[in-house]
Amino acid sequence: MNKPTKGKPPKDTPPTGNGAARHHVTIKGVKDGLIFQLDDACRYTELIEELRHKLSKTHDQILSGPPIHIQVRLGTRRINEAEKTEILEIIGSRQNLLVQSMETDPEVPKPTDPMSELQVIHGVVRSGQTIEHDGNLMLLGDVNPGGTILAAGDIYVLGSLRGMAHAGHLGKASAIVAASHMRPTQLRIAGIISRPPDEWGVDKDAYMEFAYIRDDAMVIDKINQLHRLRPDAKYMLLKGE
Repeated sequence: MNKPTKGKPPKDTPPTGNGAARHHVTIKGVKDGLIFQLDDACRYTELIEELRHKLSKTHDQILSGPPIHIQVRLGTRRINEAEKTEILEIIGSRQNLLVQSMETDPEVPKPTDPMSELQVIHGVVRSGQTIEHDGNLMLLGDVNPGGTILAAGDIYVLGSLRGMAHAGHLGKASAIVAASHMRPTQLRIAGIISRPPDEWGVDKDAYMEFAYIRDDAMVIDKINQLHRLRPDAKYMLLKGE
């Protein structure tokens, strides 16, 4: 059996048990001391059990001697004050181990579903009124002629859109405009403007439709094709949630 080299931590040995165990505590040597990397996915009790085991058994010899500076890395694990105190006490039970820092990785925002940011409002947008939102917007009501609705993201109107709608008004060309009754005076998506053609008049069949940009031009399609661009939005529109 190879003896550990002086000044370097030995190869980790997991606590006794059946089968190959995953290491919850990894000890690495650095220029200024040691890093204790604590697993952020296991149960806290398992982490503490292995920490005690390594300090008292597998790493007892290498951790003895002169003062050693310790950096504790928690990964993404969030701990309370009692747990922090417990970890410090376990490491501090060996008086030559001096904890210099205990760090948790900053939380990285997870990508969000665009529909989860949907702002829902109720009412009628009357002539001369403007509704503006900096995300995705759903109106449960009508937009009358002369009314305007602006959104940085998508616009969904569960009612008649007979005024002006501008989706992606801050430049988002992937935005869409959808309505139960699509008879706008004007549609805009990002910098693309479309005035409805004559066939959008009163004799037009009332389909739920949506508008989007394709090849730098505005396209109008029936709502049953919305799933191609917004897999979840179709069901929200149909249910009126």
